[in-house]
Amino acid sequence: MSLFSLTTVGETLRIAAPYACAAVAGVWAERAGVVQIGLEAILLSSAFASVVGTLASGSAVVGVCAGIIMGVCLSAAHATLVHRTRIDAVVCGIAWNLLAYSGTRLGLRALYDSASNSPSIAAFRIGPTGNEGWQVLARVLCDPLSWLAFTAVVASPYVLNRTRLGLRIRAVGENPTAARAAGIDVGRTRLLALCISGAIGSLGGIHLAFDQHRFEAGMSAGRGFIALAAVVLSGWLPGRAALACVAFAFLEALQFVLQDIGQASKAITLAQMLPYAAVLVALGLGVGRRSAPGGLGRHAEN
Repeated sequence: MSLFSLTTVGETLRIAAPYACAAVAGVWAERAGVVQIGLEAILLSSAFASVVGTLASGSAVVGVCAGIIMGVCLSAAHATLVHRTRIDAVVCGIAWNLLAYSGTRLGLRALYDSASNSPSIAAFRIGPTGNEGWQVLARVLCDPLSWLAFTAVVASPYVLNRTRLGLRIRAVGENPTAARAAGIDVGRTRLLALCISGAIGSLGGIHLAFDQHRFEAGMSAGRGFIALAAVVLSGWLPGRAALACVAFAFLEALQFVLQDIGQASKAITLAQMLPYAAVLVALGLGVGRRSAPGGLGRHAEN
């Protein structure tokens, strides 16, 4: 089996969806001037909510809605705390991450008497079964969540760069004081941007849970931090952030391909390290270095 087979393409696209959604969510938040360290929390909490909603209702659609609502609520709470109470956004984001890790474990134990995983869900079982390359790719392309994620990623550059809403978001992100002087409600604009950010990021968590057909404790496994690195590497541009996530996903997909072709365990272990090593190297070399939004982390002055 080639490293550039249909299996590799399918696995790369499957793995890339949570990364890309989280990264684009981070771009939306930080282009509005709000530091968003809590991408892990959004992935975990939306994944958990989607599984709970699906198990409670028996409908995957209800589960998707529950996951999106959770992501929006968490992001809105982050925006409110940062803007209204002037809590440091980095500290607040770390607190959300810790709360999500412990809260989802507590929820698992309370609802399903398990600290590790939830019962299985059907999710969206669309496309052929099997492990052939074309079957893996077909399942990814038939998955409604893949198309939702793709739509959100593709639409984000247009909305941020070509619409009045995007102009307002970029304005409060670059100079909140000047934006307020121009009549823009900084708090409301940032809240709206964070709600959109939460909705997009939640698609990544839902995709992760539905792909595994259950929720597992800590299943985000650092994806939010990789996505945050992609935001910085991309220069806070959503399209580039998504492409960076596809590159990271390709490196992660190599371990599955190596397993299929029977490579040695040392090679598989090395492949597992590649995405994280690539992030460190890229950051060290300053790949895609670009100034952050001028108003990132700043409040409008009186």
